[in-house]
Amino acid sequence: MLLCTGLVQAVPQSASAAATRYEAESATIVQGAAESNHSGYSGTGFVNGDNVVGSYVEFTVTAASAGTGQLAIRYSNGTTAGRPADVAVGGSVVSAARAFDATTDWNTWATSTLTTPVKAGSNKIRLTSTTANGLPNLDYIDFTVTSSDTQAPTAPGLPSCSAITEDSLTLNWGAATDNVGVAAYDIYEHGNKFAEAAGTATTKNLTGLMANTTYNITVFARDAAGNVSSVSPIVDCTTLRSSDTTAPSVPGTLATSGLTANSVVLTWGASTDNTAVTAYEVRSGSTVYKTVTGTPPATTTTLTGLACASPYTLDIVAKDAAGNVSPPGNTATFTTPACATDGGVPSGIATVSTGWSIPWGTYWMPDGKTALVTERDSFKVFKVTPGGTRTQVGAVPGAVTTNGEGGLLGVAVDPKWSTNHYVYFMHTASEGNRVARMTYDGSSLGGYTVLLQGIKKSRYHNGGRLAFGPDGYLYASTGEAQTPDLAQDKNSLNGKILRMTTDGKAAPGNPFGNYVYSYGHRNPQGLAFDRNGRLWEAEFGDSKKDELNLIKPGNNYGWPVCEGSCSTAGMTNPKKTWNVSEASPSGIAIVRNVIYMAALKGERLWRVPITGDTENLGTPSAYYVGTYGRLRTLTKVPGQDQLWLSTTNCDNNGGEPDGADKLFRVSIT
Repeated sequence: MLLCTGLVQAVPQSASAAATRYEAESATIVQGAAESNHSGYSGTGFVNGDNVVGSYVEFTVTAASAGTGQLAIRYSNGTTAGRPADVAVGGSVVSAARAFDATTDWNTWATSTLTTPVKAGSNKIRLTSTTANGLPNLDYIDFTVTSSDTQAPTAPGLPSCSAITEDSLTLNWGAATDNVGVAAYDIYEHGNKFAEAAGTATTKNLTGLMANTTYNITVFARDAAGNVSSVSPIVDCTTLRSSDTTAPSVPGTLATSGLTANSVVLTWGASTDNTAVTAYEVRSGSTVYKTVTGTPPATTTTLTGLACASPYTLDIVAKDAAGNVSPPGNTATFTTPACATDGGVPSGIATVSTGWSIPWGTYWMPDGKTALVTERDSFKVFKVTPGGTRTQVGAVPGAVTTNGEGGLLGVAVDPKWSTNHYVYFMHTASEGNRVARMTYDGSSLGGYTVLLQGIKKSRYHNGGRLAFGPDGYLYASTGEAQTPDLAQDKNSLNGKILRMTTDGKAAPGNPFGNYVYSYGHRNPQGLAFDRNGRLWEAEFGDSKKDELNLIKPGNNYGWPVCEGSCSTAGMTNPKKTWNVSEASPSGIAIVRNVIYMAALKGERLWRVPITGDTENLGTPSAYYVGTYGRLRTLTKVPGQDQLWLSTTNCDNNGGEPDGADKLFRVSIT
């Protein structure tokens, strides 16, 4: 008897849950063995059962709650004879002598699907051969449980903070209620999960905080079935000033070496502090290029992402846990070597238009004479000429804000606009997020038709980008609405790239027969097609890595199992990743086979070249670091090697007054 444990992937369950994959080679095997001498299997192999009656493979699966389980059994049978098996759950046969017929050869795999009641917690699923032919080769089972509980908890009550110190506080909230019971509370700071508390708790001690820092906190409740409440009211809590007011000493001499067109090696002498140095910051003026942490932090780093043929003046400051900052050390000045000529680089930036408040979506009309621009929180739509003249053409009805990232988001113009006058918007509404169609005659918006709704909304993680593909279909990015397991649920519209027709139907050829084109996304906000018609996507990570992905139909991009690259079978890794402090990407656009990516938190424009017509990407480099603030949307100017770039400095994180945002024109030469 072979006894193995472990899953290839474990995905949080919900009332409409995604599948969890259990590899056969990790199951209990009696009268058989794990092998890998055929092709096309998942994981590290498959199970070849002995050709006897009674050989079996037993999987142990976990259901978050009782309900209806769906089993998708992947197998191959390279003989001409059937290989039936009893399928038992918890010791009871639920499918007797189930047929596993021939699949042409041992390298050809098929899937047999059945449903069965399952209990909450651990369930034993056993496939036992019923003839001397033995079992088929078994690759895996995908297990999904649909709970009979579909009712979400109520929203937690107003949070408050007590016992506040310089590095901790106690968060309190009103208990949520649920028809079955609250299983846990998820605590968010802005759009990132901050902590978790048991379902019986209404308080949580939050530690490791920064002194004299305001934390913007909300709470969600969830039950065992994965149903998630609406968000609690918001509370802002500010930690106390530190009693430690002594700054670290000035860092030692900064020196450079190993200079390339996009990187440089920096070394400096260590600082001292009355408690401890916790970080060094590489700065240019007030702009932080990189933060080096550790215990103690290193005194050397390779600074990447530099723009070619560009001058830099950098210095180093040291910080301690109280937030005290040393005076800067000496400056190091250098100029990066010349640029590679392929693809061009940003050579100039000019202001197109001012007076904006969170311009979110930009889309050029087919004739290239004007572009449509949306404002997120005002719900207004403007047309803008290449010279910067803007005129309001209407507003999108039914749009609402979420006091976070929701509102009027993406816009797209029908490729056949000259004959049908259709334009499309993604926006937050009372019941959730929608994709809607309106008419636009060149002067004003009219008509309003909901094409798709049922996309869950939340304060954060609403996605929102729209783009037409070269196939003529409309693509939309949706966030997981701060409910991570929705990203893995192929029947949910959240955490996806959707593909639809212009009348709101699922596009033909979609991989799962619904709107879903790809899944496993957290909060995708950038979409762009390259010269080969391939779709690239930029996506916010949580706290570890932001992503740039090459999207392929039916692929799983990992969230919440993976953030950034991972080795989990069935997950598609990003082509590039960044630390969230350097990116937090929104819009992307492609000019001369180079992807440009706007960074919000990172406050920079990333240039990422595509290597010819391959799927590989070259070395990223950053432009305008800290110069223009939070960068939101990028759009290629038709017929020109130019980009339109918008800022989002009027949002909650930017803190600028209404009207402070701008549209820029970036020239590529």
